[in-house]
Amino acid sequence: MTGVAVIGSGNIGTDLMIKVLRLSTSLRMVAMAGIDPASDGLARAARLGVATTSAGIDGLVAMPEFADVGIVLDATSAGAHHRHAAVLREHGRLVVDLTPAAVGPYVVPPVNLDQHLREPNVNMVTCGGQATVPIVAAVAAVTPVAYAEIVAAIASRSAGPGTRANIDEFTVTTARALEVVGGAGRGKAIIVLNPADPPMLMRDTVYCLCPDSGADRERIAVSVREMVAGVQEYVPGYRLKQDVQFASTVDGLLVTVFLEVSGAGHYLPAYAGNLDIMTSAALRTAERMVALRAEVAA
Repeated sequence: MTGVAVIGSGNIGTDLMIKVLRLSTSLRMVAMAGIDPASDGLARAARLGVATTSAGIDGLVAMPEFADVGIVLDATSAGAHHRHAAVLREHGRLVVDLTPAAVGPYVVPPVNLDQHLREPNVNMVTCGGQATVPIVAAVAAVTPVAYAEIVAAIASRSAGPGTRANIDEFTVTTARALEVVGGAGRGKAIIVLNPADPPMLMRDTVYCLCPDSGADRERIAVSVREMVAGVQEYVPGYRLKQDVQFASTVDGLLVTVFLEVSGAGHYLPAYAGNLDIMTSAALRTAERMVALRAEVAA
């Protein structure tokens, strides 16, 4: 089994650790690094027998356990990841980046993971990107998408300091991923932090404007449903809220898809589907990256 280190002891990092410990048969949780010695994540890691440091990336590479780490999952911030990426590259470690830094290529597992398995550093885009890029790609697989717009609405309680610090990067990174990975000619992303109590589940609305007003609507709907099933393989709480909607406009065919994402409840509450889809995608990506290298070594 390949050793894993998680950087970031907040909600996302802690959920990642729990997922590795509970779900993975190919990854072994070795260390967690944070910068807040009083964080629940570091305390929980210590109770679970995972080596910890509150000295961040410098503390991680100085730990004797670091020698057993083959892949690092970074759940910090876009700003911090740039330095983390440089340090880990010097040490020859694989990296899965859960920040919007996008040092490496964007990866959305059911769309383009196979294309980037050999990369040393891959980026998980954003929660909105993981939820909506697959839908845009599904539509684009049937007919060109001139413009894609997504609205990601998440519970305010599920947006911690890291998520809030990355809000600006969220919109830019998600919009770019709609184009680069999803295949849209132009993309736009909007995020809404909903303060409702009790907290709402993550809701995503995807709009695709297709110039071909005569595009096969049934093929588009089938493609979307198949993509949803692909995401559900690693995010069971990902689902369509209703049938795919179609409307004829002066600019072409407007395809609208409504999604809901609930979390698995490993560490985070069910309403934090926005965080769960990121950690689930990261786990699948890390497992596939190490599996490829194990096959090559064999």
